[in-house]
Amino acid sequence: MKPLNQQNNMQPSNQMPPQMNHGGHELMDAQETIGAVIGCMEQYVMYEGHTQDAELLAMNQRHRQFLSQMYNTMVDTLKTGQDPMTPTQSYQMEQANDITYGLQASAPKSPAQSVNNINDECISGFMIGGQKGIASALTASALEATNPVLRRVFADSIPNVIEMAYEIFLYQNKNQYYQVPQLSNQDMQILTNQYAPVSSPTQH
Repeated sequence: MKPLNQQNNMQPSNQMPPQMNHGGHELMDAQETIGAVIGCMEQYVMYEGHTQDAELLAMNQRHRQFLSQMYNTMVDTLKTGQDPMTPTQSYQMEQANDITYGLQASAPKSPAQSVNNINDECISGFMIGGQKGIASALTASALEATNPVLRRVFADSIPNVIEMAYEIFLYQNKNQYYQVPQLSNQDMQILTNQYAPVSSPTQH
């Protein structure tokens, strides 16, 4: 009688080459995630020719450069199943962490009907949408990945994408493209003080 693992075509990961150490669901998610990175990078290329503000253009170029390195690290890990030649880097944003709170009335918005109506407000919105898409895809893939190295690359890339998205938000807020309302002081105090710390569980 054959062992159970031979009957069911089962094989432990430590008995296969690293490049084969991938699950099927993992590879499907990886394809979607890397596709999201490619899509965002290609959209950034399109935005570059329509961007008016030098600050937003410089941010576009910084993000593209970082996304290119992140993409290469993912592809390297996917192909080899091992530590990539270039490990995951840390994105350092250049925007100050200063936020303006409050709402100011402005003219009602409507979708642009011509490429000539696409402005920096539109472009910064497209950019943050692309980064949010990558962050969601990375999170889903990191939770499904079976290869430990690829899982870590996906997981370690999430904070970088969050930083890039937050940098875009700060730019939008500074230019009043993204206004941030606040609750009343009383409501804020109620919500921020509605929890109490818990003591560490006792080990038995």
